[in-house]
Amino acid sequence: MPTARRQLKTMCPMNCNPTQCGMLVEVEDERVLSIKGDPENPDSRGFLCIRGQATREIPENPLRLTVPLRRVGARGEDRWEPISWEEAYSLIVEKIQASSRDRVGIWSGHGSGGTGTSKPLLNRFGNLGGFQIWNPAMICWALGAYGLGLTGTLEANTKEDMGANASTILLWGMNLPSQPSTVPYLVEARKRGAHIVHIDCRRNEASRLADEVFIIQPGSDTALALAMAHVIVQEGLIDRDFVQEYTLGYAEFADHLASYTPEWAEPLTGVSCEQIRALARTYARQTPAMIVLGGSSMFKSQFGWEASRAIACLPALTGQLGIAGGGFGPRHRAFVHADGQLDVREIARRPPGNYIPNHMASIVDAMNAGRLDVFFLMGCNMLSSYSDTVALEKSFEKVGLVVVYDIFMNETARRVADLILPGTIWLEELGLKDTASHIYLMERVLQPADTTRSMMRILRDLAERLDIKDYFPWPDEEAYLNALLTPQRTAAGTSLTLAQLRQQGGYWQKSRLSHVAYPDRRFHTPSKKIEFWSERAEKAGLSPLPTYRPLTPPHEGRYPLQFRQGRTITAFHSFYDEGRALPTLARVNREPELWLHPLDAQQRGIVGEGRVQIFNERGCFQAQARLTEDVPPGVVWMRDGWSGVNRVTNGDPALSPQASDMVDSDGIPGGQTAFDAFVDVCAV
Repeated sequence: MPTARRQLKTMCPMNCNPTQCGMLVEVEDERVLSIKGDPENPDSRGFLCIRGQATREIPENPLRLTVPLRRVGARGEDRWEPISWEEAYSLIVEKIQASSRDRVGIWSGHGSGGTGTSKPLLNRFGNLGGFQIWNPAMICWALGAYGLGLTGTLEANTKEDMGANASTILLWGMNLPSQPSTVPYLVEARKRGAHIVHIDCRRNEASRLADEVFIIQPGSDTALALAMAHVIVQEGLIDRDFVQEYTLGYAEFADHLASYTPEWAEPLTGVSCEQIRALARTYARQTPAMIVLGGSSMFKSQFGWEASRAIACLPALTGQLGIAGGGFGPRHRAFVHADGQLDVREIARRPPGNYIPNHMASIVDAMNAGRLDVFFLMGCNMLSSYSDTVALEKSFEKVGLVVVYDIFMNETARRVADLILPGTIWLEELGLKDTASHIYLMERVLQPADTTRSMMRILRDLAERLDIKDYFPWPDEEAYLNALLTPQRTAAGTSLTLAQLRQQGGYWQKSRLSHVAYPDRRFHTPSKKIEFWSERAEKAGLSPLPTYRPLTPPHEGRYPLQFRQGRTITAFHSFYDEGRALPTLARVNREPELWLHPLDAQQRGIVGEGRVQIFNERGCFQAQARLTEDVPPGVVWMRDGWSGVNRVTNGDPALSPQASDMVDSDGIPGGQTAFDAFVDVCAV
């Protein structure tokens, strides 16, 4: 029987917190008629980028995975046969039961958290089951947060506070496609007269909003921050009362800064010593001053965490923490001073086992050692997202059953998977999403397509077959969501419920929200103070004080170009088979595009914007050249998510496993491998 046309609200998951955009989806007879931004959404206020708009091309897409598939022939032949769900479950359960639980691994990506409610259940499944399960944040934003956490500044002020109160705003490695909902507040701040500075290794969309732009050499952010700190200390621009009451190790830090002069930093950063001094003075004097840090790309180098460690010292020196318009502004997965959601991971009940730490290099070592008999890849494309993927792909030869859960095929599935489980999309699920300030209801818009199953259902089915006790103690899905909402307090002092959230139109401002981070001046360190000098770092074999270590090109300059990657508004990592499965995104992401300075192109005989090969000792891939002065000479840049990009990246651990775990009590693993690459380019 035909169903009436209806309009429902949900959230687009094609970005990271704090940017989640509201969607209005019009449906009739289980078909999506239109998708547009939700003008009533408090965060996005009607904005919906091309990624969200392309959602309408998913439900009836002929490339969508709709039945379980089993590999036929050898891995990498990309040959498959359909099987039933019972056959798929039986294959998984038999392999697990024939092994030990700690020889089962789970690696997940953003695609496993489309509704925001399956990811906690995936962690619960891994922990109660005694499996290897790792925190995928280490591959993205966590390394930057690691440096911030070491100093003590994991919370951030909201975009609303920035728009209303900041007088100086440093956009440091921040890319507007990653935070489009922050843009109106930057515009608001600029209209008030706020001075906006953009610091990056390339000119991008954020540069157009800035009064000053500093294009620095990749990996020199730490040097710039330490030189600014030197100026602030030497010229007496510190907030002495704040430093005395709320910090540790200032005297040692001040002495340590003596050699980090602007003259020392000038050749490293490409910014003149006069400009560094002027920037430090502006930041310290034109207050309140806020730093909006990039979430991932600027920290993906060997010593990337040292940048956030050093940058975090600047607001502490100048007393900009715990005040309106100061400290740090919105950042991917920054903590907010408010009530959150219930943690249902059950880490404390994890049985004894030989567990591999949250450390990417250790995971690859375990794969090479044959320590994984079953490996779940849930909503991710590992051969796109990991560094040094040539070596990673070879390590899969030692792995047993590889199970991929996704909605489209991707390079990892084609090349190394044995079993593919077709997932539902967020429009077919009920869920919750949160931003820095709000929790949002994601209503179920469509019924699951064909025989696709949600991750929640798959995990419940497997937990039952594997006899994992107390895995899903809630009577139904809505009861589970009510449990997640338990910490949210209503005006009556009771816990928020799904029914009340619906009565509020699906929007809920987090209870006890402070738009200013650290209003109590208690910071994320053992001492609860900002730690210029860190005992934790010293115990882990790191420098107790913020330091700078330069990246050293290998092979005596044989590969002279620094390769960097980041994000654009037209794509989100490698979603939708690198964007090729959705016609709208495929049209604007035809192939990889390499930003290359005209001088570097001329030296290599590259004329026009033809195809080029990017190569080093690890591997190579091809792209379309884009000649532009938006990158400095000696630097090449590309959007992330293409399967070939990480054939050339480093793969060395940024930190030891022991050091990686140092701030993991806050859910911040430092286990990333380096994504640095020195390359050369030639015409094809």
